[in-house]
Amino acid sequence: MNRQLYKIALLSSLLWAGAHQALLAQQVLDRILAVVDDGVILESEVAQGAYLMAMQMHLDPGKSPQQFERLKNETLTNLINQKVLLVQAEKDTIKADAQQVERYLQQQMQSVIQQLGGEDKVEEYFGAPITKVRRNYREEIERNLRIRTVQSKKMEGITVSRREVQDFYKAYRDSIGPIKESVDISHILITTKPGERATQEAFDKASSIRERLLAGEDFASLAQEYSQDPGSASRGGNLGFMARGEFVRDFEEAAYKLQANEISDVVKTQFGYHIIQMLERRGEKINTRHILITLKPSREDEKAAADTIKAVHNRLTAGAAFEEMVAKYSEDISSKDEAGYLGHFELEQLRERAKEFVYAISGVAENHYTEPVKTQYGFHILRVNAREEPRELSFQKDYESLQRMALDLKMQKEFNEWIDELKQFVHVEIKDETVQ
Repeated sequence: MNRQLYKIALLSSLLWAGAHQALLAQQVLDRILAVVDDGVILESEVAQGAYLMAMQMHLDPGKSPQQFERLKNETLTNLINQKVLLVQAEKDTIKADAQQVERYLQQQMQSVIQQLGGEDKVEEYFGAPITKVRRNYREEIERNLRIRTVQSKKMEGITVSRREVQDFYKAYRDSIGPIKESVDISHILITTKPGERATQEAFDKASSIRERLLAGEDFASLAQEYSQDPGSASRGGNLGFMARGEFVRDFEEAAYKLQANEISDVVKTQFGYHIIQMLERRGEKINTRHILITLKPSREDEKAAADTIKAVHNRLTAGAAFEEMVAKYSEDISSKDEAGYLGHFELEQLRERAKEFVYAISGVAENHYTEPVKTQYGFHILRVNAREEPRELSFQKDYESLQRMALDLKMQKEFNEWIDELKQFVHVEIKDETVQ
């Protein structure tokens, strides 16, 4: 399981560029490259995946066309394998956990919105309404979780012996190379959240707008003037026809209860307070419009978060257990159940992903804490669990790492054999042999 902080945020940032290139590809030409069972793989999908891999490798496709072609071939193979696994998931009736999907979706959407600078920027980047972007991410997360589950069930129980690790070390030690400077870290995260005052002000504003609507003022005009949903405000709050599953849960529950032209009570979601009006219903699809008043943390709220992290730091320096402070205060749900553990990072890798962390841990000894450090995610306290200086690879010192690498290689081989077996029972057709 990948425990690294920012996994979803980093994945999102990489996906934006790939998705943008895919949209450009679709505008020119979108061919079917392969058919798997009753589904297809489009050229735009392959382009998106290949650009993503190129970004991860810091590869310029224009300057390295042959390497990029190899990435496209790898991407096509990966997409075929994913669809084969989805067919197997259907056979095994494997579903994605709804709460897990929702949690990952909210994390990813919040990251996308924050990184691009608002919902309007997201819509501009993808050339689609925020609801469609959300729907696409939801579908992708559900697929990935189902694939991961069916793959995990097949791979569980696979182990490597000490002899297998020795053989791996002899075969690959030259290609693995020396150990780079690295650090093992855990953290406590305090986020900046709207306080009671900011929440009450947003609710009062939404309530006053609702009263004006009930008194007969024009919905579209008030939406254009007050709604803080940049994707729909200019359209008078109109969201268009949507189906179940395309809204966040609280919004959907309120919207589907409305009759034609009825205006909802003030509805709270993670985005803020909404006033919803039902325009039209066609079967299970509804056309609604809304006015959104967002919840924005004030300076007081940021100061409160800063004061909290300082208080936690004081308790740690006074002798409080780090694990206890994580359990009580940390708001990073991805690491909280693991005592705040983030992972083992090469320092160069960490600098690319969270340069603030590198500055904070500079000079901090093992089993000591940093001063509070602020990032776009909130306020952190880092604990340096261990440091590793650059050195040559050693079988004895690095046995656990070598064991993981040997296990990964063994699992990859067994996975490839299993996929080949599954393909014997699934229709796979390559439409364009030039990409294989």
